[in-house]
Amino acid sequence: CETCSKEAAKYRCPQCMKYSCSLLCVKKHKLALSCNGVRDKTAFVSVNEFTDLNLLSDYRFLEDVGRTADAAARHCIVHSPAMKRLLYCLRNKARGCNIELKTLPVGFTKRRENSTTFNSVENKFYWHLKLIFPHCHAEYTLKGVPDDKILADILKPYIDPVESDPVICQRLKIYTASLRSDVRILMKIENRSRNSVR
Repeated sequence: CETCSKEAAKYRCPQCMKYSCSLLCVKKHKLALSCNGVRDKTAFVSVNEFTDLNLLSDYRFLEDVGRTADAAARHCIVHSPAMKRLLYCLRNKARGCNIELKTLPVGFTKRRENSTTFNSVENKFYWHLKLIFPHCHAEYTLKGVPDDKILADILKPYIDPVESDPVICQRLKIYTASLRSDVRILMKIENRSRNSVR
């Protein structure tokens, strides 16, 4: 068991492939690594390792996507005039700020989770951010981050050795121990073609 190192492992996590011996160790590993235990259906598989099972998995995944998209298209919220007006207003405000705002169709998890809003009184966007710290396998979601807040202030509660929460600081010790100049902030490129050069 990779959690307690005492008992023989009986289970393997479909997400991170860690071995566990019991339900207690499975729960501990999920908590420690922020692992959801769900297999990543879109994980990259090289041509040499590609089997009939991978092909079947891809086929089922595409069928699920088709069903979800169809159900989302029939959803009453999609055809709601208030929802369309709200999205239209949000896109117009973004265009006015020279921001290209793209929205996913109703039914997608990212669309459901997103809490980005525009405050017309303050003339300000409040963004929904996801911070990913890859070296620590940690993810944090922030809601209502004002558009005039700089990244250094956003990251202070996480990687600042003095101002960060002690629990978070311990978990992100690789980042808190590093010099600020060593920490690099990268933004994920959306809608990038599979084989394009970064």
